[in-house]
Amino acid sequence: MSHLPPSARELTESELELVEEARHAIDDNTDAGPDEDGVHTVGAAVMATSGKLYTGVNLYHFTGGPCAELVALGAARASGARKIKCIVAFGNHGRGVLAPCGRDRQVFVDYYPAMRVIVPTHEGLRSVIASDLMPLAFEWPAEAAAI
Repeated sequence: MSHLPPSARELTESELELVEEARHAIDDNTDAGPDEDGVHTVGAAVMATSGKLYTGVNLYHFTGGPCAELVALGAARASGARKIKCIVAFGNHGRGVLAPCGRDRQVFVDYYPAMRVIVPTHEGLRSVIASDLMPLAFEWPAEAAAI
């Protein structure tokens, strides 16, 4: 029995290219050795609805620096992308596709609920709709409006 959300599906060709873009982003920019910590250990790639790709890497800091996904979303916005189709994160040293953390999931639900997110599953890589990653999520815009 599968526990994947209804929106889960196999990756399209363009989503596979996005995974490779995220892998290149971190392979080209990691500052950590195979057995040591670093500041830049995860790369992310974003696909706008136009098909254009944008990348980013994390900036690890003990205060909770930005994840690669948020950096990539910011880079996309700064370059003019207004609608995002898909996002993926990739760990350095061949760690592969990484699932987004809880903070990133909340950001996705708040700003890009229909965006697809590539995640590792027991059935392999799958593309799911962001809102499916956070069932019963906190509704920040609704809460902010009530204040």
